[in-house]
Amino acid sequence: MDLGQLVMLPSHGGRFEVSVDGELVFSKLAEGRFPENEEILAKL
Repeated sequence: MDLGQLVMLPSHGGRFEVSVDGELVFSKLAEGRFPENEEILAKL
């Protein structure tokens, strides 16, 4: 898989969020945990 662009933005409050094309696909704040790599790859 080839990603066109990956952007990491600083945040605060313990957030770790993954968005694809502006759509939130994972939120550590909502899930209470970090994602598994496979979990994120499946949503790309």
